[in-house]
Amino acid sequence: MPFARAPPRNWAISLSDMKMTQPRLHFAASRAPIAQAALSELVGLYGQHPMADADAIVALGGDGFMLSTLHAKESHGLPVYGMNRGTVGFLMNDYRAEGVHARVAAAEQEVIHPLRMRAVDVRGAVSEALAINEVSLLRSGPQAAKLRVYVDGRLRLPELVCDGALVSTPAGSTAYNYSAMGPILPIGSEVLALTPIAPFRPRRWRGAVLPRAAVVRIEVIDPAMRPVMANADSQPFTDIAVVEMQSEPAVSHRILFDPGHGLEERLISEQFA
Repeated sequence: MPFARAPPRNWAISLSDMKMTQPRLHFAASRAPIAQAALSELVGLYGQHPMADADAIVALGGDGFMLSTLHAKESHGLPVYGMNRGTVGFLMNDYRAEGVHARVAAAEQEVIHPLRMRAVDVRGAVSEALAINEVSLLRSGPQAAKLRVYVDGRLRLPELVCDGALVSTPAGSTAYNYSAMGPILPIGSEVLALTPIAPFRPRRWRGAVLPRAAVVRIEVIDPAMRPVMANADSQPFTDIAVVEMQSEPAVSHRILFDPGHGLEERLISEQFA
């Protein structure tokens, strides 16, 4: 995956301008029929600006489509305003066909930074990827994985026997990380969550909260007998021997939310659901 990116648009300036003018919107939708129907409806109401001429992208789908849109459109530097035409929709706003120009112009921006993953497989091939939510390692055979965990070059766990482990950003902390009993992280916190998945040994270890600048290195013990795969936001890499993960502050993703319904509020609300 190439990492050379065009410089992001200064959204603070664009946002100010849009409050006084009608934003130019580019609509994108998942393949789900309900999302495609919404795409047809909105393009019919508001038209479709080409990406190069747009002020913002309106993404129609669920959280998975939001993540794929952020990854795919990163080089354009455009903020993304999502409307839920999927399932969970944690990263999306409610769907309404009316008043979309006004909602986008009034939206509040959240800036999130992804993880950079560098994985080496058992043949020595190197793969790189960016993950907005999390990078996870998962056993891909019948036996539990055995992992060796380093943080900033220091060995912290000589052997973790488990189904896998993941490193999550604050934005992704309510997704797979939360299902694996990891902590919910405030969106503005300078930390990452390192969470085991179905740990067997050590029995009492339930993960760690690490500084955002930490470099996490996980080595697979006996990958031939106990094969492991890695996923970066569901992008799979097989037969993994070593994975290194760290936050990438040089890459920013901009997500737009209706006022009062941003990620900070959603993360707090999730803990009282």
